[in-house]
Amino acid sequence: MERIAITEKAAEVVQQLKKQHGNLIFHQSGGCCDGSSPMILPEEDMYLDESDVHLGKLEGVNFYMNQDQFEYWKHTHLTVDITEGRGASFSLEIPLGLRFIIHSRLLTEEENAVLNS
Repeated sequence: MERIAITEKAAEVVQQLKKQHGNLIFHQSGGCCDGSSPMILPEEDMYLDESDVHLGKLEGVNFYMNQDQFEYWKHTHLTVDITEGRGASFSLEIPLGLRFIIHSRLLTEEENAVLNS
């Protein structure tokens, strides 16, 4: 069972960014405004510590979320998608006129028992 997934269109953008920038990392901080959107950055530009929770890999890219944000989202399955529009972050897709967004749904009872036990 997975806690996180990615749409086909978002996966294509990730692959494009990997070709252009090399190793990447997704991070969702939980800050205000665009800080609560997932950002994709060069792996070496992101400092992780014990407050970051690893949710899985998307297209070979590790996805982390700040633990405070994770507390709000731990009972949901997340799907990373892409939409047109410029966000106000340093995420690598912004110059493309795109931004990553999250769609969520509540975990099923079975998923919740496995992922949050």
